[in-house]
Amino acid sequence: MTATVLGIADDRALGGTLRVIVTRPRSLAAAKAAVDEVITAIDVAASRFREDSELSRLNATPEREVTVSPLLAKAIAAALRGAELSDGAVDPTVGNAIRLAGYDSDFASVLKDGGPLRVHAERIPGWRAIRFDAASNRVWIPRGVEVDLGATAKALASDLAAAAACRVIEGGGVLVSLGGDIAVAGEPPAGGWSVQVSEDSAAPIEEGEETVSISAGGMATSSTTVRRWTRGGVVLHHIIDPATGRPVAGPWRTATVAAATCVDANIASTGAIVKGKGAVAWLETRGLAARLVDRRGTVSRVSGWPSQGVPANSRRSL
Repeated sequence: MTATVLGIADDRALGGTLRVIVTRPRSLAAAKAAVDEVITAIDVAASRFREDSELSRLNATPEREVTVSPLLAKAIAAALRGAELSDGAVDPTVGNAIRLAGYDSDFASVLKDGGPLRVHAERIPGWRAIRFDAASNRVWIPRGVEVDLGATAKALASDLAAAAACRVIEGGGVLVSLGGDIAVAGEPPAGGWSVQVSEDSAAPIEEGEETVSISAGGMATSSTTVRRWTRGGVVLHHIIDPATGRPVAGPWRTATVAAATCVDANIASTGAIVKGKGAVAWLETRGLAARLVDRRGTVSRVSGWPSQGVPANSRRSL
């Protein structure tokens, strides 16, 4: 059998890796241009690291009703939906908590080791403090709240980028991986898209690593082992427990989920890390295939997550 020849473009975007793959190599340039356009738009709309982003301007305007762009409105709607479906485990009002923990700039610029932090940790304000009217794209946030869309905006970018690339290519299919948040669209290659399951999206493709295949939807991995830094000898990471305002200290170090969209996969993977021991029942109730890795490296497969090499397709939404 002749192997499928794929077109592949690797780049950097939104502080992480970007990979675009198409099944028809001649359409790679058009696909990559469509992906880049979406990512640029998301960065301008939803980055908390850019002072000129629309989100930064919103955060700087508390207790005032603001009309936001359709794209930022879509990102806010996805974040609030994630909060509701995860029972508040994935909460967009963790911005201040993340900043106080030391993640106050693009991760490439975060000081990896520093002095102790003097932080009074407390429960964050909560997503219900945000007032959002989807019909008019109007948003109101209370004083003291910093909205952070990091848990869902990158996944939304993957979904939108894959859809945009699919529209411009001449048939075939496309895969977009943005920092490990994967979305696919169009006709997949024979046997589906082969995906290596790694804690670090920047890890090289290696034989022997667990690999699954997907043909539709998306896959996302959340981990406490990659975006880490140290303050006063204490190891911190970027996944915040809304109940405490501190980095999650639960049993799972990594969660990978396949779902109908990359956004749903990301909500579920992040929610699983935060929910800790309750993650398995929560995922099983929703029928979402997931792979959980605990602090000792023991792997748990949930809701039919396959053995290595078997398709992990899931069209289920949260």
